[in-house]
Amino acid sequence: MTELLIKGGTVYTEDGPLEADVLVADGVITRVEPGLALTAKGKEIDATGKYVLPGGIDVHVHSRDPGFPEKEDFGTLTAAAAAGGVTVVLDMPNTVPAVDSAGVLESKAALARSKARVDFGLWGLIRSTTTADELAGMAAAGAVGFKAYLAYSFSQSRKQVLYSPGSDDPDLEPPADYGTLARLAPAVARLGLPLAVHAEDPAILAAFQRPLLSYSDLLDSRPPEAEAVAVSAAAAVARDTGVHLHIAHLSSALGLAAAEDAVRSGTSLSLETCPQFLFLTAEDFDRVGLAMKMLPPVRTAADRDALIDGLRRGVIDMVSTDHAPHTDEEKSRPFEDAPAGSPGVQTLYLSCLQLAKSMGDVWLAPRWVSQAPAVLAGLEESKGSIASGFDADIVIVDPAARTRVRPEEMRSRQRRGALDGKEFDFAIKEVYLRGEPVTRAGKAHGRMVRPALVAR
Repeated sequence: MTELLIKGGTVYTEDGPLEADVLVADGVITRVEPGLALTAKGKEIDATGKYVLPGGIDVHVHSRDPGFPEKEDFGTLTAAAAAGGVTVVLDMPNTVPAVDSAGVLESKAALARSKARVDFGLWGLIRSTTTADELAGMAAAGAVGFKAYLAYSFSQSRKQVLYSPGSDDPDLEPPADYGTLARLAPAVARLGLPLAVHAEDPAILAAFQRPLLSYSDLLDSRPPEAEAVAVSAAAAVARDTGVHLHIAHLSSALGLAAAEDAVRSGTSLSLETCPQFLFLTAEDFDRVGLAMKMLPPVRTAADRDALIDGLRRGVIDMVSTDHAPHTDEEKSRPFEDAPAGSPGVQTLYLSCLQLAKSMGDVWLAPRWVSQAPAVLAGLEESKGSIASGFDADIVIVDPAARTRVRPEEMRSRQRRGALDGKEFDFAIKEVYLRGEPVTRAGKAHGRMVRPALVAR
């Protein structure tokens, strides 16, 4: 038996911060209390003056692998995650081939295992043609849940494109619509898995389509009404069928209000938002540049403030990144040609610690980044907490050090992100995955996580 002892830190527990030691044996936490000592061969880490936090879980990343490894692959994705204290990433299914069957999911899992430095889970894709049997097959293969993109068409030769009703391109199929959700939600509910949606109503987007020559055009083309309508419609399906609905990358005050209405009416619903929506507004585009071109877009100060307040009140459950890098060359093209999306996983934990500190309670951060994501993914019995019996996924943070986001220190293939230049009042010092130190240049030893199908 090999042990790890983390001594003298301030440990985040479900009951709040505790001045304690953490003892790990063979990758699992065995005791959390003051005054511990090694009982077998092992290593002792002095964490005096530091925070000892559960590893982050980013429920919304895009590895781009397979299909577009020049943008990102599982190696660079998980190297960035490791550098940022994120020990589990849940990868979205819009790769090529799209993860719409058990066979594709198993193939993608094998590819990820060969490269991943941290643990990973895989979302399955809901297409307009998906069947209940296909969902069951993906669940049996280990899918953490299913994702529907209400505003995007998919093909095997292209990643995804904004859907235009009436398109005669034979290579494209319509996106999953509300009818698809209503048809498949009972099957998802029976499987005990969440149904995640990219909530933008395609009819509203189609009505506001225009050439995207500037950031103002982007905002005008993605009005918050599209988000609010999609949230309300998807929630009606969830309320009627009992499926757990998860709204991805919530970006607007109007969308938040629609989600709160749904919760009040009895919908099983969880919400994620992203650091870019919590730290930036549309006015930052002139400074940030094309790293801020993403979908949905960063909106107004009023939207930002509403989302922060939603986190403060506990209405928004978690923060993820929608980590979606491209090559630096692609992001340097003219506005209309530059693809939407930016990296973010490496700065997730630090940004949430900073935001929580500004609210006067730094211990909110691990709730947003670890505990709530673990529940969504069905991992709450093994991940997301520092407690006896849990995997020793541990992040040691120095609250007396500072970190400045610099492109040369980013591990993603796209080095410049939306938070480039941001300074945080914390620094990540050590990251452990199942008790083993994780480094951005370390070996691939990540595992695929599978949800425990417990009642949510």
